[in-house]
Amino acid sequence: MKRSGVITIIIIGLILVAVVAGYVINLNRKSNANEETVVESTAVQKVLQKDLERNYPPTPKEVVKYYAEITKCFYNEEYTDEELEQLALKIQELYDTELVENKSQEDYMNDLRTEIADMKSNKNTISGYVLSASVDVEEFVENGYSCARLYCTFSIKQGTSGTVRSMEQFVLRKDDDGHWKILGWELVED
Repeated sequence: MKRSGVITIIIIGLILVAVVAGYVINLNRKSNANEETVVESTAVQKVLQKDLERNYPPTPKEVVKYYAEITKCFYNEEYTDEELEQLALKIQELYDTELVENKSQEDYMNDLRTEIADMKSNKNTISGYVLSASVDVEEFVENGYSCARLYCTFSIKQGTSGTVRSMEQFVLRKDDDGHWKILGWELVED
């Protein structure tokens, strides 16, 4: 009787080891399958994934930073026509309604496509940008609106001939929802 009890315990032990080993192998296979299906997002996809309805940039500096990221995508990245239109709509979400209403969507897209084509035909890309320090963001009130002024310096690589800097001054205005929106910008001459 003792011998059959020991054999039973050994058999049960082997069955438990087989079950645990099968479980571990199965988990490992699932883990490897998940790792294989992970696809790197492009810069364009990363920019487009930002949900401005739920996660709008909280400061003027963050708004201009997101604007600069979209602008880099326009000039540096490859994308489909559909993605270009999505990028254009995304950047317009950062614009004040007054700025958006200055042009029809068709004119805006035509101008944007022309500007992008010019930059790409000259082999110009945006290699980087630098925003004003937080202490250099000037906030003021104009016509009853909270406004902010800050600078962004873009580094533009011109083909093989070097890099130039382009400083732009941005003016933002808070909308009724408390979001900072780009009212306009202009090139700052040296």
